[in-house]
Amino acid sequence: MKHIFKSLVEMQEYSCKKHHEMEMYGRKESDGKYHWITFGQYKTMVDQMRSALTGLGVEPEDKVGIISRNSVEWSVCCYATFGRKAHFVSMYENQTIEDWHFIIEDSTCKVVFVHNEKIYDEVITLVGKIATLKHVVLVNEEHYVNNKKVLTFKQLLNKGAEKFVEPLYPSSTDTMGLIYTSGTTGKPKGVELSHGNILANLFVITDLIDFGPKDRSLSILPWAHVFGQTAEVHALLCLGFSAGIAEGANTIVDNIAEIRPTILFAVPRLYNRIYDGIRAKMDAAPSPVRKFFYKAIDIGERIRDGEDIPLKDLLLLRIAEKTLFKAILRKFGGRLQFAVSGASALNPKIGKFVDTLGITVLEAYGLSETSPLITSNNIRERRFGSVGKVASNEYARVRVEIDYSVLGESVQSCEDGEVIVYGPNVMKGYYNRPLETKAVMTEDGGFRTGDLGRFDQDGFLYITGRIKEQYKLENGKYVVPNVMEDQLKLHPLISNSFVYGTNKEYNIVLLVPEMVGLEKWASEHGISKKGEALLQDLRVKDLFQKELDHLKEMVKHYEYPRKFALVNDDWSIESGLMTPTLKVRRQQVYAKYKELIESLY
Repeated sequence: MKHIFKSLVEMQEYSCKKHHEMEMYGRKESDGKYHWITFGQYKTMVDQMRSALTGLGVEPEDKVGIISRNSVEWSVCCYATFGRKAHFVSMYENQTIEDWHFIIEDSTCKVVFVHNEKIYDEVITLVGKIATLKHVVLVNEEHYVNNKKVLTFKQLLNKGAEKFVEPLYPSSTDTMGLIYTSGTTGKPKGVELSHGNILANLFVITDLIDFGPKDRSLSILPWAHVFGQTAEVHALLCLGFSAGIAEGANTIVDNIAEIRPTILFAVPRLYNRIYDGIRAKMDAAPSPVRKFFYKAIDIGERIRDGEDIPLKDLLLLRIAEKTLFKAILRKFGGRLQFAVSGASALNPKIGKFVDTLGITVLEAYGLSETSPLITSNNIRERRFGSVGKVASNEYARVRVEIDYSVLGESVQSCEDGEVIVYGPNVMKGYYNRPLETKAVMTEDGGFRTGDLGRFDQDGFLYITGRIKEQYKLENGKYVVPNVMEDQLKLHPLISNSFVYGTNKEYNIVLLVPEMVGLEKWASEHGISKKGEALLQDLRVKDLFQKELDHLKEMVKHYEYPRKFALVNDDWSIESGLMTPTLKVRRQQVYAKYKELIESLY
């Protein structure tokens, strides 16, 4: 990155001028094809929306919110807001009206953009209830197209085209926006990030992976999450690559084939789906094909483990790469070179599998409070199972320390401690929450991540758990449950899991089966039962017990859950058991299943 920008506005202006005629965002239209806008067209929309926001009275330090899925309009609203030196507040479509109410009021939004009419009808009722909220803008107007009382995105663009307003240029320390944390144990907090925070991430990205205008991504991650926003909105503008916007969760594989990306930014769940899908097809293939495939995969993984491989095996792998692997990669557009994984732990087995197919897998680590990037594997240095080395260079000096003293007796081993981050990527603080901010910051400016971790001798970081989620068994031993939960969820028939054992003799686990897959498995094994009756079948219980037996090999003897129960419920955002970023709300899950949990002791 040759240009060192002072703000995201300066970066956007420079990039749109440099890449004026190049494709930027693509989306599926009614004709079933992807249509693309250029960087130049995007700049025109940003200019018009910035001018329109000025007309709505948006001034420096005002808040502009959005409740929407990823879209061209989302990105336009974001950078139009920056050009007023105002702060952008992103929310999820799948949150409740109570969540939106809290965030809009807590952040003091003046204007809120909403994706569709359903959300509009709910949010418009907050005007008058929230003192600062003056305007609700509908992005997709559909049935409200002729309703003059409804303010729309298109109307604002037309209004903004009438009178051009020059952008205001924030400083690097000025606030860019608020990213609200999921709130697994309470109300969400607004993470206040500056332009300099995001730029610090962008300054180091090119050290990790070589990509730019020649590259294309499929936008999968929600932009209300800092990972998706930094990777697919800000980095896109910084580096000049393009992104097609996925239609939805169920069309991702089809969309990948359509836009033929060279790089993907995704969470482990997607790579798990790819792994399960490929294995299912290979398992159904004729025996010679199946054996050839798994033999080649095994050779590739052995190479990555540093083994000496006989020449005949190397030749077999090369043949697989040019035939079977190439055919598989064509299903993903045939150009996919890099897969970046973040937000939660990636199973090393799945990472090696995807990597062996010919897609370079890079696992990274970060948090909303660090904009988000802290560490990453890169194209020169990778280690599966780790989250890479500290992402730092002369433009953005980031430092990570491990605090071994903060946990006292709860430290799992002498190598584990709390990960503390120093550098220009660390947030300004939690918006209007000085006490909460003070609680997570060290006296010398470090951010306490709340994550347990350790470095190996080569400087690769390993995340081993969350401090606030650990608990003590009756025998005084500490347990970090999410490590086991993440491992169990890697099984294709386990949708979710919850390990519990606070002050108990032993751990138990609740397992939420993936019912569609389980019923298919049952049918293949001569079991006609459905729903709750299926979960009570001894053969089904034996299936899940075997998966728990595999877990026994990976954990300490006192950590292993001695008993389990299967629950046929939907753990979702709507049910209140999951956060918008799909993390388990532990207190709510315990409250709902308290009687069942206690029956296992």
